[in-house]
Amino acid sequence: MRKISAFNFITINGFLNGPGGDISWHRHGEEENSFAADSLKSQNTLLFGRKTYEMMASYWPSQMAKENDPTVAEGMNNADKLVISNSLIKVEWENTRIISKDALVEIKKLKSLPGNDITILGSGSIVSQLAENGLIDEYLIMIDPVAIGAGTPIFHGIKQTFNLKLNDSKTFKSGVLLLRYKPF
Repeated sequence: MRKISAFNFITINGFLNGPGGDISWHRHGEEENSFAADSLKSQNTLLFGRKTYEMMASYWPSQMAKENDPTVAEGMNNADKLVISNSLIKVEWENTRIISKDALVEIKKLKSLPGNDITILGSGSIVSQLAENGLIDEYLIMIDPVAIGAGTPIFHGIKQTFNLKLNDSKTFKSGVLLLRYKPF
């Protein structure tokens, strides 16, 4: 059975992004890049919502990404990718498949099948939906030491309380804190 993890970076006041999806506040230095590259070695299937997919697909296959961060670019481009969307008709990024109908049913089915684990990158609405349905096995939350005035909060729109247990933490030299939680 596959495990699903959610990886998000947030502001210290709990926002996934600022107005208009802005993530320019995120500190992603050499140490954080190394963590990202190491994480991609697991060869997990990557899962995105449409907005996150479009942002990622516009950057990682580009020559700029390949020059700026070749190891992460290679991992992102070679990974199997799923995008949950009712509006996308086709995808250009290699190794990507669209899930457009009955996303929760499809994710439950994928989770029960053998194969690589699944990592949700960003995609706050997808994280909230899967969290509400008890489908996420681990949450990796990278907290940047910055506060912004407005944005989309992590777990936006959840309707129930779910409790998490801290399993591990890591502090980066930049002041970014990585927390690993499991639901209980």
